[in-house]
Amino acid sequence: MGDATVRLIDLLQHADVIAAEDTRRLHRLVSALGISTSGKILSYHEHNEQNRTADLLELVRGGATLLMVTDAGMPSVSDPGYRLVEAAAAEGISVTAAPGPSAVLTALALSGLPTDRFCFEGFLPRKAGERAGRLADLAAERRTMVFFEAPHRLEAMLRALDAAFGGDRPAAVARELTKLHEQVLRGPLHELLEWAEGTEVRGEIAVVVGGAGEAAPEAPEDHVSAVNELIGQGSRLKDAVASVASDARISKRELYSAVLAARSGDDAGKAGK
Repeated sequence: MGDATVRLIDLLQHADVIAAEDTRRLHRLVSALGISTSGKILSYHEHNEQNRTADLLELVRGGATLLMVTDAGMPSVSDPGYRLVEAAAAEGISVTAAPGPSAVLTALALSGLPTDRFCFEGFLPRKAGERAGRLADLAAERRTMVFFEAPHRLEAMLRALDAAFGGDRPAAVARELTKLHEQVLRGPLHELLEWAEGTEVRGEIAVVVGGAGEAAPEAPEDHVSAVNELIGQGSRLKDAVASVASDARISKRELYSAVLAARSGDDAGKAGK
């Protein structure tokens, strides 16, 4: 409750309309903060937001100040709110935020992983095949990645991450951030998977995974066979080296030397037989 800002408390007390993801939780929040609301309270969640958005904007057009609150996350970030903000912005209606705790940024800050560049991937697909496909696309992602996951699917998710990224990839599992039972576990993916396999996980989950490391630079010797293949197809040595060096982004001079060295080795091997 200490994370509720003065600005949020003022909005709760004075907004003309409050759109709540769960009206019962809103009442518990207001009670815990020791305040009361004066505005009309309406439910606004994933099952009715498409239909109710137009009604809420109509109230705003009539001069009402509308406050939208969600249960345990930042509105419009894997929570209801995107449709409302999109529709309001399209009409030129003023929209602002009273920032509070964000699981994405809090998990990132507590993960112990690089924070200078990161991406938020939300929830992975539930089906194993689709999930594997998404992770294959992210295998070479260099930025730190932040995911959300339901507690009962965490073990399967970590197993998929282990398979796609390798068990040694550094990661963190953050649970119940900014709440009473906050917990952050850090370690390689295989250790976090072992923990999840033996634990009954509960609460809101964020998973942070380190980005892929830099690939080892390729040596010119690794591309000699490609040069020889082009020569076998009729290319001149100089042209073949230039083509392969351009594709592989390596030095033409070093590749040319590697081809000549390989030829010298082959000739020496033949002479010794």
